[in-house]
Order: sequence, then structure tokens, then C-alpha cells
Amino acid sequence: MALLPHGTKVFLCTRVTDMRLGFNGLIGLTRTLLEQDPQSGDLFVFVNRRADYAKVLYFARGGFCLWAKRLEQGCFAKITSNNCVVVLNDTQLMMWLDGIGLDQRRQQKRYNKSPHYRYHTPVTEVESAA
Repeated sequence: MALLPHGTKVFLCTRVTDMRLGFNGLIGLTRTLLEQDPQSGDLFVFVNRRADYAKVLYFARGGFCLWAKRLEQGCFAKITSNNCVVVLNDTQLMMWLDGIGLDQRRQQKRYNKSPHYRYHTPVTEVESAA
């Protein structure tokens, strides 16, 4: 998957999902089960019972997109939650897709520039030699 725009949320559905569902079925689950707007631009991740197949639904450039990953061996890490949805960031999604359990790992604190901060460089005129 490509880099996600800053501020994009990832909603992982912790309930088992029938992977025969296509666009319309997953859009319906996003609205009813996750209680989110599927056209928000956020990512919605659904997993099957064996946890070896995942689908990601998102809205981009005027239409819905569906991305799928089926593992040939092993399964995705189990995420336990009292709710039917867990909110992840892009880094946690990539870790989860690569088989790293999020319960055992904690990300170290990193510098994060405020989105309202703007760096201005002084403008200097360049004199051309005539």
C-alpha cells in the first residue's frame, strides 16, 4: 500500500467478516457495524474467521477502492478489544499486515511537527552579472 495522507485513520473491525462480501456489503458494514462514514477517506479493514485474509475498503478520487491480502502461511495477529472496532495509525497497520502483534510492541516517542507550523526561509535576491 502507498503512504497514507497525514491524519488518515484506520478502523480495524475485530469481528469476523464474510470475505465473500464486495463493495456494497463492506460499505454496509462500515455504516452499521463500525458506525463510520465510508466516504470519509479513512481505511476500513475487515478480516475472515481464520485471520489469513483481510480486505481494506476506502474512498478515493470519486469512487470506492478495495484492497485485499491473503496469507499463504500463518495468520494476522489477533487484536482483542471490547469494541467491534480498533483505531490504528498507518504505522500500526503496516506492522499488523507484516505479522507484528500490536499488543507486545510500543512505539518509541518521536518528534512530530505540528501541522500548523510553517517554516519560512528568507528570500534573497540574486544579482545577475551583466
